[in-house]
Amino acid sequence: MRIIHFADLHLGVENYGRIDPDTGLSTRLNDFLSALDELVDYALEKSVDLALFCGDAYKTREPTQTQQREFARRVNRLATAGIPVFLLIGNHDLPNAIGRATATEIFDTLAVKNVYVASRPDIYKIPTASGTVQVVAVPWLRRSALLSREESKNLNIEQVNRRIQEAITQTVAARAADLDPSLPAILAAHVLVGDARVGRGSETMMSIGQEPAVLLSNIALPAFDYIALGHIHKRQVLSENPPVVYSGSLERVDFGEENDEKGFYVVDITSGGKNERQVSFDFHSVNARRFLTIDVTIDEDEVNPTSTVLAAVAGQWEKIGDAIVRLNVSLPSALEGQLNNNEIHDALKEAQYATVTRDIQRDTRLRLGDRPAEELTPLDALKAWLESQQVPPERQKILLEYGENLIKGGEE
Repeated sequence: MRIIHFADLHLGVENYGRIDPDTGLSTRLNDFLSALDELVDYALEKSVDLALFCGDAYKTREPTQTQQREFARRVNRLATAGIPVFLLIGNHDLPNAIGRATATEIFDTLAVKNVYVASRPDIYKIPTASGTVQVVAVPWLRRSALLSREESKNLNIEQVNRRIQEAITQTVAARAADLDPSLPAILAAHVLVGDARVGRGSETMMSIGQEPAVLLSNIALPAFDYIALGHIHKRQVLSENPPVVYSGSLERVDFGEENDEKGFYVVDITSGGKNERQVSFDFHSVNARRFLTIDVTIDEDEVNPTSTVLAAVAGQWEKIGDAIVRLNVSLPSALEGQLNNNEIHDALKEAQYATVTRDIQRDTRLRLGDRPAEELTPLDALKAWLESQQVPPERQKILLEYGENLIKGGEE
């Protein structure tokens, strides 16, 4: 049995894009759809048995009709070719009210053949060309559903996250116990696992102290042949036995993913005897849009700062074509007016999209109170700083005593 595992499509991310005159669509939407087309083409060419999507089809909970149409076209190509498509609900797919439908539930409503939508924890037995596979679905759990319960109304964020962690753990364990050991079994979950490495981009803000993180040991259960994860954009393998894998996002979302390879996993499950199976998995990259950062630092004695910037751009010329480029120029304020914007932007014209930022270094004199810091003794400076930070007088006294001893020790 051959399965494609992918996640975090995020159709609708249009930063660093422009309108394509031929289609009227954002160039970034075209990028994401092209990556999905590569996956669909591979699935059809290799006759895979199941396309397993682990959440976040769109950037927002209310995608445009165009975004929904284009996603449905790709799903339909797979489904009509006899390849079942499993769609898990991620956090970006959830509406802002419990009673509202998700954008992907339309496939369920229309009873589209070969398409399965998992909006709640359950076991799905999916017939494929190579037999039946069991998929335990753990979509993103709604925090609002937990808070609506009477016993949860006064919980703080940490307590709520702990409850969600417990709910996920109990759900996975209960469903694992109900599996048929004679059939292949996959856990598909849109969760944050504590061992995962989070990317440096938009994900970093969302993950630190804001979300419940489940333990790897609570999902890497021997009942599963493969654990397919979504939510983290950086592809990674958290465990080999059983395999616990984040496929990562299919296309780069921002510069935090500049150096990340993008694509999908192909999972092969073969029978090895009674209730025994071997699993192998390989990553297949897609032709994701390249992101490129060029950092240039201009010294204050630079005679021609524009030439320095152009030389740095020329050094990356082979990578600039069709890339999304971010040029960061750091220079002293005295040289700011000597940069030729037209020449710089012209040098970047082969980029798909280019942005230029300037970090102007200005001379500043630190002042503490009414006197420049340079006129204060070290002890006076420490006292002035402690007062500026509104440190209590008792605490100030202790810190000043320690500071005085350190200063004297240094002088000696």
